[in-house]
Amino acid sequence: MKLSRWFVVLCGMVLLATTLASPIQAQPQPTLPQSDLVINTAKGPQRFRVELADNDMSRSRGMMFRTSMAPDAGMLFDFKQEQMASFWMRNTLLPLDMLFIKADGTILNIHQRAIPHDESGVNSTGPVRAVLEVNGGTVSRLGIKPGDTVDHAIFGRAPKR
Repeated sequence: MKLSRWFVVLCGMVLLATTLASPIQAQPQPTLPQSDLVINTAKGPQRFRVELADNDMSRSRGMMFRTSMAPDAGMLFDFKQEQMASFWMRNTLLPLDMLFIKADGTILNIHQRAIPHDESGVNSTGPVRAVLEVNGGTVSRLGIKPGDTVDHAIFGRAPKR
């Protein structure tokens, strides 16, 4: 009887310590401003509705704690100027494809199917203006490749309807 009581107390302490040690508590994710984006591929234009993460707070939060994303949705991280970019998947629950995009809207490099919770860096191969995150598998499903171009207002080319 004494042993089971201590076991319950110990389990409660472990649960409390785990909760307090979490660096960022899961909270409902606010929706960021949305806009249209088109990727011009060999298969034709691929249309997305993206959320724009264009400040330090929204870029640092990114896709953390999201449990789903529509097939034609994504998040566009705008750095405002070209720079080297590095991402990780800490607190990210969905596998993601990451497209690293130069200031002229050209896709420089792609990382497919980033693994949820992986803390290793996913990097651009050169300076980029933005990174587009979409559901893992989207790049291969739609035939998106480096060199394809992206139409969005931040690249000076708003998508045509």
